[in-house]
Amino acid sequence: MRVRKKPWADDFINDHQEFIVLEPQQLQGKWQERFAKDQPLAVEIGTGKGQFITEMAKKYPNINFIGIELQTSVIAVALRKLVENPLPNVQLVLTDGADVNEIFATGEVDRIYLNFSDPWPKKRHAKRRLTSPQFLKGYQMVLNPTGDVEFKTDNRGLFEYSLGSFNNYGLVFDDVYLDLHRSEANEDNVETEYEQKFSAKGPIYKLVAHFKTEN
Repeated sequence: MRVRKKPWADDFINDHQEFIVLEPQQLQGKWQERFAKDQPLAVEIGTGKGQFITEMAKKYPNINFIGIELQTSVIAVALRKLVENPLPNVQLVLTDGADVNEIFATGEVDRIYLNFSDPWPKKRHAKRRLTSPQFLKGYQMVLNPTGDVEFKTDNRGLFEYSLGSFNNYGLVFDDVYLDLHRSEANEDNVETEYEQKFSAKGPIYKLVAHFKTEN
């Protein structure tokens, strides 16, 4: 989907770099320096307009959150929310989340969130899906041994692909929900903007999984 360019976005981002990082590779292994407290680190890849990550930060003040987004005009909206209502445990990153191992050090991250990622439905584009093996390899590198990946989508095809991809890569499933909003887990569910808008049209799928550790 084409994102309408916001003419104010670039200047706004440049003026508020206390909340947003433009050269994340320079902070590899040093992300805790961006936060008020040294706490477990959770990363959302594809943070959109920031509703999920800001609400999570309010709900879990004992966790530091990083939201990664590639679209300037989209992350500018998330940034504006932070400027208007600052949170000490949220930082945004304007970059492509494809190379997380160049942004974070080995074992630096405790959880990765993938919320309503682009399904890339054509078979020839499968490698672009955020749950494809090459992405999983990067997640495995940056997650600590007890870390996990949490994935939500309303796209059944992407969910089925992701189940197979995770399983074939050797991840261990902790939770799998075929209709999250009708499950007990929904009591603790924090919705994204997209989820609020489209959940009435069909089920929301969710899985939580972790990588096997060597004995």
